[in-house]
Amino acid sequence: MHIQVVLFDGFDPLDAIAPYEVLYAGGTASDGAVTVELVTAEGPREVVSGTGGLVLRADGALDLERADMLVVPGASGRVGEPGEVPDEEASDGEWKQDEFIPVLLGRTLDTGLPALLKQAMDDPDITVATVCGGSLVLALAGLLEGRHATTHHMGLDMLDATGAHAVRARIVDDGDLVTGAGVTSGLDLGLYLLEREVGPRVAHAVEELFAHERRGTVWRAQGPTPGAL
Repeated sequence: MHIQVVLFDGFDPLDAIAPYEVLYAGGTASDGAVTVELVTAEGPREVVSGTGGLVLRADGALDLERADMLVVPGASGRVGEPGEVPDEEASDGEWKQDEFIPVLLGRTLDTGLPALLKQAMDDPDITVATVCGGSLVLALAGLLEGRHATTHHMGLDMLDATGAHAVRARIVDDGDLVTGAGVTSGLDLGLYLLEREVGPRVAHAVEELFAHERRGTVWRAQGPTPGAL
């Protein structure tokens, strides 16, 4: 299984690196059953994150002929006060320190990423996974209508407003769409993907190596609907 972690300008480093490192370790523990790389829609380049201008290098291009799974991180930047609106300067297309997260997420719509993500979502052989605001990248592109998904708790209303079924859970498994909640959920997402795709023994070995115990119950649209508690 080849997994591509998709970077874009303003991405949150922990959203990307946490699943990357978990999945990389899973590949080592499974004798290469999993491979993972950092990519962008544009190809190999230096990508500026939204955290203090930290830069990561993507060594490949998002390639749906090679990828079995995509992992899309969210953005890192300024949350803002309730009701605060970004100034016009934030929309000129250039990265700025502490830019508003919704601006960074929305800016992906002006790149080649949404078209590639749509192709991936339409391909039953490709799983798309997201961390934190990564699900909002898909939602803003109109790709999550009617799908069950989660995101950072501060973005659940926005996710729901796009027509997705927002679920307040750490990990939501909707078949070929697997979404994680807040930033640190990237660790849990990576471990769950290893368990689902490779097996629980490999996932457990990586969990022990990282000294991290997965949190929460993975939500699926299965079983009886719970009543009021």
